[in-house]
Amino acid sequence: MTITTNNAQAALEKYFGWSEFKTGQAEVIERLLAGKSVLAVFPTGGGKSLCYQLPALMFDGLTVIVSPLIALMKDQIDQLLARGVCAVRLDSSLALDEYREAVNNIRSGKAKLLYVAPERFFNERFRSVLEGVKISLFAIDEAHCISQWGHNFRPDYLKLARITDQLNVQRILCVTATATLEVQSDIRGTFDIAQDDAICTEFYRPNLHIRSQIATAESRDRLLLDKLQNSPAGATIIYVTLQKTAERVAEQLQASGLEARGYHAGMTAEVRSEIQEWFMHGDNRIVVATIAFGMGIDKSDIRYVYHYNPPKSIESYSQEIGRAGRDGEVSRCEMIFVPEDRITLENFVFGDTPSLPSVESLVNEISQQPDEFFISPIKLGNRCDIRAIVLKTLMTYLELDGYLESTSPRYDSYSFKPNITGQELIGYFDGERQTFIRGLLSCSKKKKIWFSIDLEEAQRKLNCDRSRIVKALDYFGEKGWMELKVSGLVHGFRKLKPIQSPQQLAAELFEKIESRESAEISRTRESLALGAASECQAGLLSRHFGQPLEQPCGQCSFCLEEGPFEIPQPDSTELDASVISTIEQLAVQHPAALCTPRSIARFLCGIRSPSLTRAKLTSHASFGCSEKIPFDDIMQQVAARLHAGS
Repeated sequence: MTITTNNAQAALEKYFGWSEFKTGQAEVIERLLAGKSVLAVFPTGGGKSLCYQLPALMFDGLTVIVSPLIALMKDQIDQLLARGVCAVRLDSSLALDEYREAVNNIRSGKAKLLYVAPERFFNERFRSVLEGVKISLFAIDEAHCISQWGHNFRPDYLKLARITDQLNVQRILCVTATATLEVQSDIRGTFDIAQDDAICTEFYRPNLHIRSQIATAESRDRLLLDKLQNSPAGATIIYVTLQKTAERVAEQLQASGLEARGYHAGMTAEVRSEIQEWFMHGDNRIVVATIAFGMGIDKSDIRYVYHYNPPKSIESYSQEIGRAGRDGEVSRCEMIFVPEDRITLENFVFGDTPSLPSVESLVNEISQQPDEFFISPIKLGNRCDIRAIVLKTLMTYLELDGYLESTSPRYDSYSFKPNITGQELIGYFDGERQTFIRGLLSCSKKKKIWFSIDLEEAQRKLNCDRSRIVKALDYFGEKGWMELKVSGLVHGFRKLKPIQSPQQLAAELFEKIESRESAEISRTRESLALGAASECQAGLLSRHFGQPLEQPCGQCSFCLEEGPFEIPQPDSTELDASVISTIEQLAVQHPAALCTPRSIARFLCGIRSPSLTRAKLTSHASFGCSEKIPFDDIMQQVAARLHAGS
C-alpha cells in the first residue's frame, strides 16, 4: 500500500475512532510519511503521542519510542493493546516471562512499537535484541533533554544521534512541550532536521488562568486551605519541592475534610501507582506532590494546579500547569510564593556542582586508564565525590571534546539458575555449537542454587568474543532453559586523544559546570519574576517560548491589577558559633568528606553527596542545620574562615 495522508486519515478513524487531527498533527505525520525527520513542539496535552503512534501502524518496520517516563510507557502501551496494537516496552521492571515475550514480539516483527528509556541503548543485551530489526521510525519524547543548555539536560539524550546512525533508522521524530528557540535549534542541529520540518503549534492556552500571590511561611497553609474551600470543587494538583512537605500538607488538608493524598518519589512504585489510579478516577480529589507526579498523567478535567513552592524554571512551570484544563474548560493555575523558598531551590542547584578538586580527581583517573577501558560510574562518582547526573554530564563533555568515545556498557557478572539439566541443554545443539556450549557450561561455578560465570576467563578458555557468550546466555534465557541475573554495570570507553594537561582540562570542565550552574540559577529567578506579575504573565510565558502575544491575556494577576508584587531579597545570615564549632570538629574527623567550602556548604544545607553518604554524615544531627541560609553565603563564610586560618 502506498502511504499517503488519506491512508493516515483512514488509520486515524480505524484505530483511534477520531475523525479529525488536532492542530499540527497532520503536518507532522505528512512529513514522516514522506520520509522526513521532524521536530514537533506541541503544548502539554496537544497530542504529541499520536504523531508517532499512528505512523507506526502504517510502516512495515518497528517504531522505537525513547522516553524517560515509565508511567507514560505503561499508560500508552495499555491504550494501544486495548486497540489491538502490539506495543511493548523493555525496562528493569519486567518479569522474566514478560521480557521474553517482548523480545520475541520484536524479533518476529509482531511488535509495532517499542518503548525504552534512553540509557537502555547503552546496554549490550538490549542492542543485541535490535540487531537485524528494521527501525522505520525513531521517536524521542521529551526531546528538550537533548540540549545541554535546556532546563532538563540528560547526557544520555545527547548520544542518541550517534545511536540512530548505528541502527540505520529511516526517520526521526523529536517531540517536546517545552523548547525555547535556542533549544529548538539545538535539537534540529543534532538530528539534521530542516527548519521547515519543525512544527510548532500555539503555546498560549486561554482557558488557563494564571494567578500568583506573595505570602509568608506562616500564612501560606491557611491561604491555600481558604482557596480550596472557597472555590468550586475540582481535581487539583498542588506542587511542592520537598517530599516531607508533600506529606505534611496532605495531612493538613485531610484533617480539614478534603480528599487529599501526598505523592513523591520516596514512595514505593506500588503506592505511587495506587495514588495515580485514585486521582484519575475521582472528580474532586487532590494530590499534593513533588514533580514526580504528573508525567504521563492523561486526565482531561484537572481544574486547579497550585504551586505551594515555586517551580524551578519557566519550562517546568509550563509543563506542570499544562496538565490542567485539557478538556478546554477554564482552569486556574496559581502560585503562592513565599520569598524564602528561593533559598531551597537555589541551594539544590549549587549543591549539584562538584568542587574543582573533585573534577581534577576525575580527569586524573581517566588520564591514567588504558586506551580502552570499562569503569563503574557509581564507584567512580564515589571516589571523586561527584553526584551521578553531574558525572554523566562531565563524561559527556569529554566525549564532545573528542577525548573519549563511549563503547557498549556491559555487566561484570553473569549468573544463572538452570531450569533443565546441562545434558538436556547440550542436547539441543550439535557439532561446533555443542562443543562451545559444553565448554561454556564448564566455565560456570556453582554456589548454592545459582551458577556464576567469569566472562573474561570464559573468553580465554573458549577463544571467542565476549559477545558470543552473552548472546548464548541470552538465548538460553529467552528459551526458558535458565534464569539469568546480571549485575555490576560498567561503562566502556575508548580514548581518542591523550589528555596533555589534566589540570587545565579539569579547569575547563569546572568552568562548564559552573556555567550550567549559573544558567540553572537564572532559570530559577525567571520563574520568580513570573510570580512577581510585573507584566502579563501569559504573555511572559508565550514570549519565553518564542511566541509573543499580540495583546495581554486579560485574565492573569497583572491584567487584573493584583500585581506587580515586590519580592524581597533573602537576608544574609551569619553562621552560628555553635555550627562553626561543630563543623570544625567534624572536618578534623572526616577530612576527605569536609575538605572544601562547597562540601561543607552541602552538609550544612542538607544536600547529599557521595562523600557525605560514605562518611555517614547525612545521619548526623547537624546535617541540614543551615538549610535556610543561601548556599553561596555559606560558601563565602567558610572560605573566609579557611583563608583566615591559613
